[in-house]
Amino acid sequence: MQSELRLRILSGIVLAIVVLAATWFGGLAFRVVAAAIGLLVYYEWSTMTRLAEKDFRANAFGWLSVALVAALVVFAFDDLALPVLLGAVVLAIVYALASQASNWLAGGVAYSGLTVISLAAIRGDSAHGFAAMLFIFAVVWATDILAYFVGRAIGGPKLAPSISPGKTWSGAIGGAISAVIAGTLLHMAFFSLDGLWVPVVALVLSVFSQIGDLFESFIKRRFGVKDSSRLIPGHGGVMDRVDGLVFACFAAFLIALGDAIVSSTANTPAGVILFGP
Repeated sequence: MQSELRLRILSGIVLAIVVLAATWFGGLAFRVVAAAIGLLVYYEWSTMTRLAEKDFRANAFGWLSVALVAALVVFAFDDLALPVLLGAVVLAIVYALASQASNWLAGGVAYSGLTVISLAAIRGDSAHGFAAMLFIFAVVWATDILAYFVGRAIGGPKLAPSISPGKTWSGAIGGAISAVIAGTLLHMAFFSLDGLWVPVVALVLSVFSQIGDLFESFIKRRFGVKDSSRLIPGHGGVMDRVDGLVFACFAAFLIALGDAIVSSTANTPAGVILFGP
């Protein structure tokens, strides 16, 4: 047990250093990390759902789609990445309907591709993007940590017993409150607080983070697996570590995208939209 704990701590430290360093440098470094995360997420998704075993061609299409989206993001063709992803998801749905193939293909392409796009879009190349990523990290980590401790201390009704029996409503509420506090404090370290926009965004991202955690638990329970993979020593898989983070990034990206569409500011970085000019 001591050896496993040391391995878990060491791998956790290494992961944190890599992610935080990439976040600090931004640019190509962060885009490469975002692309790597998306590709590893698709690997784990296709493995858990047994796509490769059930339909080799469909899985090859999934790999090609996610790899293309990742390449577009790495080489900064951001305007093409989302349309390509949407097209790939539509083709995956059409293929599933026409051949009675697995519907998990479209879900895997969408989940993995949007992971790459949303991470890269939020970080961008600006100081606002750096602050926005740290903000999301603070919200997600505060949600995870306090939800665990509050749930253990208070207990009470289960949040989703058929999906994740250990999670409670008290933990979910405690995690959300701590996320609002952590996110607001992080924001105030960079910018002045003006109104309730930032606390509301923190609350929304915390809720989505918890939905992401439940979503992955649902997939693992559906296919009878304990961990998404064994890629990370002592921690399981990449999806096990980033499930809440990517859903929070999905929400942040969609908030920024929606605001850009409504206000016709297509070239405004997502971090600026989240935190203001």
